[in-house]
Amino acid sequence: MNPDLVAVTALVSIALFVVGLKRLARIRTARSGNALMAGGMLLAVVLTLVEQGGIDWRWIVGGLGVGAAVGVVVVVRAQATQMPEIVARFNGYGGAASALVALSLFWAAVVESSSATSALDALGPVAALTGVLSVVIGVTTLSGSVLAELKLRGTVGDGRIPVRSLVMGAALVGALALGVLSVTTSDVLTAELGLAGLVVASLLVGVVLVVPIGGADMPVVISLLNSFSGLAAAAAGFALADPLLIIVGTIVGAAGLILTQIMCVAMNRSLLNVMIGGFGGDVAADTSDYVSITSSDAEEAAMVMEIAERVVIVPGYGLAQARAQTAAYDVAKALQALDIDVRFAIHPVAGRMPGHMNVVLAEAEVPYELLYEMDQINQDLPQTDVVVVVGANDVVNPAANTQPSSPIAGMPILDVATARRVFVIKRSLSPGYAGIKNELFDLPNTTMLFGDAKEVLDQLAVELQQVAKR
Repeated sequence: MNPDLVAVTALVSIALFVVGLKRLARIRTARSGNALMAGGMLLAVVLTLVEQGGIDWRWIVGGLGVGAAVGVVVVVRAQATQMPEIVARFNGYGGAASALVALSLFWAAVVESSSATSALDALGPVAALTGVLSVVIGVTTLSGSVLAELKLRGTVGDGRIPVRSLVMGAALVGALALGVLSVTTSDVLTAELGLAGLVVASLLVGVVLVVPIGGADMPVVISLLNSFSGLAAAAAGFALADPLLIIVGTIVGAAGLILTQIMCVAMNRSLLNVMIGGFGGDVAADTSDYVSITSSDAEEAAMVMEIAERVVIVPGYGLAQARAQTAAYDVAKALQALDIDVRFAIHPVAGRMPGHMNVVLAEAEVPYELLYEMDQINQDLPQTDVVVVVGANDVVNPAANTQPSSPIAGMPILDVATARRVFVIKRSLSPGYAGIKNELFDLPNTTMLFGDAKEVLDQLAVELQQVAKR
């Protein structure tokens, strides 16, 4: 293939990735950005295959067909509330793909080679060592992502591993040592056993990394694993001497790290603190700590809202669990029919992954212009007549600002307590992932609406629609 044509095609692919990534920064353009990046990936795959040459295209077309079918089935069957699990799974797929590429290089260089040479001699030091790194990072991403998905589904709970740091350090050092052994030995059996041990040790690293991390930290974990999948691809690119794969993997890895940092800032915590896993576990707060809880029903809440000028709805994971996004939009439309200004306030870590609430609300076709990020909406909350909190907890807890010893101290929150009236829709007084009392519930301007989020919102919508008909 003409080298100039290869270079131009590679630049086009990279440009699609960069432009697509830029468009992902805005809700309105995110869908087209995702399509551009998918096109860039397809172009990169085709270019790499054509450039390699000597490929049985029947296997390639078959693989593309199977992969596309699996992707379509997974996504079509998934609900918006399951997106975090799907993202975690796809992160694992990416890591596994990079690891398999690196393993195939070792296999061709050592097992299938007729000459008794090591992978280090056959591939060269750069390809051999970066191949080991690709396997370690990729397999770690796979096991960590599988465990993250199981934890998000509630299949696996949080756990504690004694001397966790020592176990992880030993597993990581063992994986690297076995990797070095497998690429430096010329004995086929020793190389095979070394590669098998490398994979097992890397699987252990991913498990030990994710096991103790609680649900509240899942946005950070998913972002980090996404970064790992990109780094694994970049390492595989070095092993293959493929500049395009190196660039694309580095872009994905850097984007994941940036997003991880954004999530940590949003929670006012360091990445090290998240990885230690001391937050977000299954801790139960003592509901007897509450002394002045006021509760009401949808009819009274609707009476307050119908005379308001500004209403803000704050969605949390409880809204996603109850599949109440459409009901929340019904309430918003009923309020708009009464000429009331309605907005949705989105906290960066609300839900189980970055942007989860945006995805959930998009499924209900909530217009983009009604969605406001925390920094945009906080300054307007003191002038807001009514805030409706639906299934959110820690992200609206004033303890973040008032209790220096609180686990969430310093975490940026939605300052809903500054609004004139706050209605909180929850099944009970159960705590959020931090396992602490929510001071918001005890404030004199807060009223609890106990019940299923969808049922309460449906009742609110009916009450407000009746007012609009008068």
